[in-house]
Amino acid sequence: MNKETRLPTPDEIKALVSFLPRLYVAGFNPIIRWEGGNKDADGIIHMPWPIYDKLVEEFIRTASRECWLDYGYRPEDAYQMLKNDEVIKSADLAGIKTMLTFIVRGERFGDGHWGEMIERGYVRRLLERLVELV
Repeated sequence: MNKETRLPTPDEIKALVSFLPRLYVAGFNPIIRWEGGNKDADGIIHMPWPIYDKLVEEFIRTASRECWLDYGYRPEDAYQMLKNDEVIKSADLAGIKTMLTFIVRGERFGDGHWGEMIERGYVRRLLERLVELV
């Protein structure tokens, strides 16, 4: 079953776009520190994980709202879309939802994914495209 979600309202778009100047202010680091990466007393090695700035967590909560989800997204396709500036520059709301879903869900498969998406400018370019669409 491929459940489609509604498109975001203008207010929901503005709420997401409001993160643009805050996530990309000079000196902002999405990851405060990494924890883990060491052996505990029982000799078990814990893989490192990021501790995100609260702003990143707030952005992800906002981008995780159902109006931004694409339940039918394909991670490989969404990543190829994100890497192509021309695709982002011409993306409609449905395409933006696909790419945002990749950004939001990617942390499940690799610790630090959210930070990488912000640092590489993928989030910035998507939010700038949303500004153009508003």
